[in-house]
Amino acid sequence: MPLLDTPVRLGVQLQPQHVTYPQIRDAVLRLEDMGVDILFNWDHFFPLYGDPDGLHFEAWTMLGAWAEQTERVEFGCLVNCHSYRNADLQADMARTLDHISAKDGGKGRFIFGTGAGWFERDYDEYGYEFGTPGSRLKALADGLDRIEDRWAKLNPAPTREIPIMIGGKGEQKTLRLVARHADIWHSFVHGDDLTHKISVIEKWGEKDGRDTSGIVISNELKDRDEEQADDLFDRGTRLYTLGFQGPDFDYSIVQRWLDWRDSKNS
Repeated sequence: MPLLDTPVRLGVQLQPQHVTYPQIRDAVLRLEDMGVDILFNWDHFFPLYGDPDGLHFEAWTMLGAWAEQTERVEFGCLVNCHSYRNADLQADMARTLDHISAKDGGKGRFIFGTGAGWFERDYDEYGYEFGTPGSRLKALADGLDRIEDRWAKLNPAPTREIPIMIGGKGEQKTLRLVARHADIWHSFVHGDDLTHKISVIEKWGEKDGRDTSGIVISNELKDRDEEQADDLFDRGTRLYTLGFQGPDFDYSIVQRWLDWRDSKNS
């Protein structure tokens, strides 16, 4: 079972589509001031909905700006697409963001969220081989080993053990990677399916000799209410993410879930 004494945290995913960068910058400031725990973007090259050719920005360069702009929040991609960048390069980029975000000699705040990729347009238009779900997951598995090896070689080393967040729910491949590598597992599953998936992670951990009880369970709040969030909590979820769309950001929704978070942690 996951560690149930872990505090509840709220992550907001600022969708980097259909907004200008100054609007994103202002939202980052406001959300940190409101008390959000983590800020996420996503790793795509085109909008996922709305006008498919609308405004859109690249993820990792944006995270460099967030690392300097913010003082307290953790941050990262929800999630990075492994296919778009060499694994060792990803490790170096993550280590650099870790150092940029370390304030006054403290620890870095970057979370390395990653996944195998799925949005075919990104691949086609940017010249990456789309492959198959199986080939993309194999590349992710190989890449995670390389990333962890590279972190051990870099000079300077990361300021902390960079948390790895893996998204997905496939039981034979993705959840085994979660059991082997993840500090955080993110999904959209709920109810009895969530309980079952957690048990699958535990079984893979037993098979591979890793204690998975410290993995933080993460789930999405968009289109859910407090009753559903309570059920996720009872099943072990401790990180909640909220998709947040501009340009007309509704901060009252964020405040609603901050209040709920605080009620759980009181």
